[in-house]
Amino acid sequence: MTRPLPHATAGLPGSGGRLRASPEDFRVEELPAYLPAGAGPHLYLLVEKRGRTTRDVLRELARELGVAERDAGYAGLKDRDAVTVQWLSFPATRDPDPASLAGPGWRVLAASRHQNKLRPGHARGNRFAVAVRDGDLGRARACAAALAATGLPNFFGPQRFGAGGANAALGRALLSAAPPPEARRAARDRFLRRFAISAFQAELFNRWLELRMEDGLFATALAGDVLKKLATGGLFTCEDPAVDGPRVERFEVSPAGPIFGHALRPAGGAAAAREERVLAEAGVALADFARGGGEAEGTRRAARLPVAVELEPLPDGYLARFDLPGGCYATVVLRELTKADADLGEGDG
Repeated sequence: MTRPLPHATAGLPGSGGRLRASPEDFRVEELPAYLPAGAGPHLYLLVEKRGRTTRDVLRELARELGVAERDAGYAGLKDRDAVTVQWLSFPATRDPDPASLAGPGWRVLAASRHQNKLRPGHARGNRFAVAVRDGDLGRARACAAALAATGLPNFFGPQRFGAGGANAALGRALLSAAPPPEARRAARDRFLRRFAISAFQAELFNRWLELRMEDGLFATALAGDVLKKLATGGLFTCEDPAVDGPRVERFEVSPAGPIFGHALRPAGGAAAAREERVLAEAGVALADFARGGGEAEGTRRAARLPVAVELEPLPDGYLARFDLPGGCYATVVLRELTKADADLGEGDG
């Protein structure tokens, strides 16, 4: 049930322009949650890649280092059609010269060691530098200023759902009482199972956020809302919107939308009714997520984020620089600037 999503800056014309004229037009630097300490059983490698997926490079490095791919670690998956920089970890016993480690479309920039394996989520976010060719810089600046004031709707990008929403549809089928044959086959692949179920959860979150925006509740605290402290990630329930509403406006807290699951922290009052509407529309119940096991416990995701976009002129357009927390999509920022639903395909690390 993918659909065009609303814009926070809907009253402003977009810059237009072309995205991804070349991989160099889309650069991503992962911002690690911590740097390697310099000692420990895990070899950390800082890798730059172009035209390759994170899993491609992880597999080739594991083979080169003589370790099992399943024992290698990463904080987030990065896009193939881009220039990206991220740390990868390996339980390697030798310390190779970083300059000796390279392959088609990738090279190692630095090496260190640490006590633990890198795991998904071990990143503060990502730093983006994206060229918009033939984009109108003046219009982009107006949109960026408005976005700084209104906040960024923390939608999942369209690439999360696959062509025609196929990933989310598979996730929905995996949670049904009688899964079709395709879903039963997918259930045997743990990665595909987790990915598909999370795509369905992401689709439901987008619908919840879409309804909040349509009803003028994007920057509003409702009684019963689960709110998220943006500085620390802590969750609490809104008991007095008169107190918490100004905190939402100041970007201290945000309504925390549902990533539905069988162990989801419940909302209350009118906020709970809005979440129940989303489930009813989709024809599912919270109990259905129990069929997803550990992949579908549920959590909460901030709905509204502060974002500062720096814009620089290019001879044929402009360059947009901005940081986003892990799990947030550059696509969503760029569609606000350009008013185009381009699929950048970036990973959600």
